[in-house]
Amino acid sequence: MRKLALKISVFAMMAGVSLAPHIASAHQEKAQGPLITTEKLSDNVAVLFGRGGNIAVSHGADGTVLIDDQFADMTDPIKKAVADLGADEVKYLINTHWHGDHSGGNENFGNAGAIIFAHENVRIRMANDQMRGERVIAASPKAALPVITYDDGIKLHLNDDVIHVIHMPDGHTDGDSIIYWEKANIIHMGDLFFNKVTLPFIDLSSGGDVYGVLRASEMALQLANDDTKIIPGHGPMANKADLQEYSAMLVSIIAVVTQQIAEGKSLKEIQEMKPAAKWDVNPNAFIKGDAFIEAVYKSLMPK
Repeated sequence: MRKLALKISVFAMMAGVSLAPHIASAHQEKAQGPLITTEKLSDNVAVLFGRGGNIAVSHGADGTVLIDDQFADMTDPIKKAVADLGADEVKYLINTHWHGDHSGGNENFGNAGAIIFAHENVRIRMANDQMRGERVIAASPKAALPVITYDDGIKLHLNDDVIHVIHMPDGHTDGDSIIYWEKANIIHMGDLFFNKVTLPFIDLSSGGDVYGVLRASEMALQLANDDTKIIPGHGPMANKADLQEYSAMLVSIIAVVTQQIAEGKSLKEIQEMKPAAKWDVNPNAFIKGDAFIEAVYKSLMPK
């Protein structure tokens, strides 16, 4: 990996935390069951499933590392799940990208003393108002912002492993990273990989591009072997075969849309062909066929 650039800033620490969210979460958990479920992947790495993006936890003598943190109101259930693993409080937090279902708990963890890492573009987007369609997403408070940012990536030598954090340019957004545990043989893909729950979400307004998602899947496949455990941004745990299928789907859709554009077809005409129908099988999916084809079409058209 190329030499990495680190940019460090200061943030507020150890602010008080209200008990109100904890009480609300306790009532909700009693009514609906656990808000967080945990799956152990190795001796010191686990995945947490909840309302937002999938979370990875690495814990050991060097401190607890959290990959993503869902929404702000999920902080207490996440902390409980971490404690139930026998881990210390979160010391390091890495955001795979800026979206609120992956970074919404940043302020809570930042105020509790966690050091937040992310790609530089994540900090830039979180520090400024963002547009999603006609909706404005307000800039995040200072405590929520990454304080260590990188360009190409960074390595963390923690808990008897090497954690590779690798920037994947212009994929789901312009600030995505995948995280690879060298010894544990685990990869967290963030929202560069949705496993069996929805078609891919290419956030064009945040610099996303379908070719970047494809490149990210190809990079992860180079790192993976048949024993690699792959954490998607959303959906159940996956393996190399699942990611290969996902990558093949991207290749197929890109080829069809590219060919139809070359033949002069409009977006509507391509959508009417239903090129994603084979994979558009979840009626409750966040991204359905037409929306995915629109994102692919716009990715392939001249910028």
